[in-house]
Amino acid sequence: MWSFWKQKSPATCVASVIAFWLCLFLAAPVTAQASSSTSSPAVSYVNTLANQRADPHIFKHTDGWYYFTATVPAFDRIILRRAQSIQALSDAAETTIWRRKSSGVGSGQVWAPEIHFIDNKWYIYVALGVANEWRIRAFVLEASGANPLTSAWVEKGIIKTNWDTFSLDATTFTVNSTRYLVWAQQDPSRSGENSSLFIAPLQNPWTIRGTAVAISHPDLAWERIGYKVNEGASVIQRNGRIFMTYSASATDHNYCMGLLTASATANLMNPASWTKSRTPIFVSNTNTNQWGPGHNSFTLSEDGKSDLMVYHDRGYKDINGDPLNDPNRRTRVQKVYWKADGAPDFGIPVPDGNTPVRLRSAASSGLYVRYYTGNSVPSGAPALSDTQFRIVNPGLSGNGTISMESTSNPGVYLRRLNGNQVQFEPGRNLNTAASKASASFNRRPGLADGSGVSLEMSDVGGQYLRLQAGGVVTVSAVSSIAEQEQATFHLD
Repeated sequence: MWSFWKQKSPATCVASVIAFWLCLFLAAPVTAQASSSTSSPAVSYVNTLANQRADPHIFKHTDGWYYFTATVPAFDRIILRRAQSIQALSDAAETTIWRRKSSGVGSGQVWAPEIHFIDNKWYIYVALGVANEWRIRAFVLEASGANPLTSAWVEKGIIKTNWDTFSLDATTFTVNSTRYLVWAQQDPSRSGENSSLFIAPLQNPWTIRGTAVAISHPDLAWERIGYKVNEGASVIQRNGRIFMTYSASATDHNYCMGLLTASATANLMNPASWTKSRTPIFVSNTNTNQWGPGHNSFTLSEDGKSDLMVYHDRGYKDINGDPLNDPNRRTRVQKVYWKADGAPDFGIPVPDGNTPVRLRSAASSGLYVRYYTGNSVPSGAPALSDTQFRIVNPGLSGNGTISMESTSNPGVYLRRLNGNQVQFEPGRNLNTAASKASASFNRRPGLADGSGVSLEMSDVGGQYLRLQAGGVVTVSAVSSIAEQEQATFHLD
């Protein structure tokens, strides 16, 4: 949030399309839990989720509701929304639960609220400023009611850290029964830097215990573009490890995300327990036209089986004037995937529209349809985004078909050539009825497993997409059990 003016831009959210696709296309999803498997059911949302809402935080509560808060362009209030699905947050009514004051603490900036439920009470962590001063500090509000949108909020005050310097972006998590606070603060021992990440155990939700320690400084080149920043931390815990994302650099297209990792059994107050990724893990993407992604939070899908990342970015690179004055950061959501080694894979900021899926072979659990060029599949593991596809519904040839559009190369579609060959073709070349039909499929129940899906060519009945050993994609008739498995996919 030194990335002060974090805002969002528009989105066309079509919840009914999502529900339709989930029912017809997903059938019965795989049941592997995200916490213990590298695969989990596909999700389907429409980006952008919320216009001009930066630093988004979505909390899934035990009451079955999702609670959403974010920075508003005027930096003058704290808002909450709630809905029983993530997509419904897009159109949910917004309630203002706190407004900027006329003087003193809270009379200036109001940045990056987060909502948490701790010991049967609601808490909001937010950064508040003082009018006409550069004095921003992390602050806490508390509420006791069942519904935080209608509850009375009490100010617990500024979080007093070990230094009275610029501080913001507080978040909290629990490991082995100890609750910690992590926040961004200007380190008085490091002149010329804007903010580092600090951690301390909590005595209560608004009071740290003991002396905080810095676990990350903006000491890498990609963390020091425009501003020297580490901020906006968020934690997800899986596979015996703690993964802490954070954001770095200025709030233009250079804004990006880094990752800290620690063992869940380590001493988290020892900076040596944390390992920093030497390269950013989530960055702007020219192909998908997503710029300056960052300040994320984590939540769970409606069925509780898939981890999700909520973040903001812009839909354009070039900004007129000071990027701090640009209001069009927008809230987006996409699935978090898990690598075989237990680490998260965030991929790339996906294109606007429906979130993509992966097609996992029923014949081999680690084999996915992937984007590639030429006549042979490249060696080595593909990038996550090369295995993601947007289900275009209706397909290019209409009439109840679907088409498969590459996520890493939007506008490029999977199509059948003469015979059983398959290639990826730019949509501009699919300009005849025949060529569009060659890139369109009829979805069918999985030939080898009814909980999966099979893709039959729309222009040649009985010809199915098959993923063979080595990752080669072909189209052919299917007869044997092995061929049926190659023609059946589970959606991750």
